[in-house]
Amino acid sequence: MNQPLFSPQGVYAQGEGTPPRVISAPQRYIQGAGVLKSIGHYVKSLLRVSRPAIFASRRGLQAQGLEVEASLKANGINSVTTQFGGECSLSEIDSHSETLREEGIDCLIAIGGGKVADTGKCIAHRLEVPVVVVPTLAATDAPCSALSVVYTPQGTTDHVEFFPQNPEMIVVDTDVIANAGERYLVAGMGDAMATWYEADTCLHNPMARNTLGALPTLASVAIGEICARTLFEFGEAAAESVRAKQNSLALDKVVEANTLLSGLGFESGGLALAHAIAGGYPEVKVVHDNYLHGEMVAMGVMAQLAMQNSPDRERVARFFARVGLPIHLNQLSIPATNRDGIDKVIKLALSRPIAKNMPIPVTYASVKRAILDGNELGLAVTNEIGDDAYRRLHD
Repeated sequence: MNQPLFSPQGVYAQGEGTPPRVISAPQRYIQGAGVLKSIGHYVKSLLRVSRPAIFASRRGLQAQGLEVEASLKANGINSVTTQFGGECSLSEIDSHSETLREEGIDCLIAIGGGKVADTGKCIAHRLEVPVVVVPTLAATDAPCSALSVVYTPQGTTDHVEFFPQNPEMIVVDTDVIANAGERYLVAGMGDAMATWYEADTCLHNPMARNTLGALPTLASVAIGEICARTLFEFGEAAAESVRAKQNSLALDKVVEANTLLSGLGFESGGLALAHAIAGGYPEVKVVHDNYLHGEMVAMGVMAQLAMQNSPDRERVARFFARVGLPIHLNQLSIPATNRDGIDKVIKLALSRPIAKNMPIPVTYASVKRAILDGNELGLAVTNEIGDDAYRRLHD
């Protein structure tokens, strides 16, 4: 690895004084129906590269990868391809870095979901080349951020890597998203909804810090707010569009909320208890093996809003139920009586520094109470309006 690990805290949080307010963002975000056909033109015009690598899963290389390769070739750019092995692990990152360094590439185009994007960012950082991210799902806010979550080969979280720059370009073809699974889009809504509630929490706690080790900006918190407003207004219609494999204005808005607004909001606005708890759920094997990150975040949001006694907690629970996100523990395959499972989640949540961004004391007892209170609200809402959407996505 040529590039040393980067620490944003070492840049922005020097000394004992109050750190500055900092916002971080990609240089270009391009979204629309059919934009993938123009990626060669974008890369040629904006990045001026001559030998990019296309990085995707086997399926991605055979689908969007061929389209990207053709667009590059039409613009006089020859590319190489490399296949993602399935996990954003150090062994995967180092192997691809070594191979692509020998190829002499000057750009990396990562096509796929969150782990492909995170792996691609790590490889590009090591090779000191720009990275272009092409999401094929709107399931996470990973594409826009200057960080990657790195896992063990077994799939559990290892560490987080930070980078001096965000990706140079994000290209989101909403026609591709419209033909992806509804569950992925809905999971992205769970992840994105947390953005507003966590950023607002950080803004009102002078001791809270965003992922950069800095104070959140008003702009990033405002982005989080419009992210939530967009989901409340257009989320159900967007899910219907994907179910029918049709593009629509509602889908376009929610894709931007899940990808751009949530990405900017979480990184520069800050995270809190919702993501701390979500990070603990994979410690329970049945959750790790069967649920998506955004579904775990949705349950984290339920707990955080319960701890804060937020006036929005019922509104959020009803929205989650209508689109099919889990809102009680049984919907994550963890009975409330599973003390060992809940104990693992709480202990890991408490170990996360972001849990301390809450403006109130966060203890084992208070987190347990929040999880169980959120569970009770979820059960009440399910009894009231049913769980048809959840069953459609999970049965």
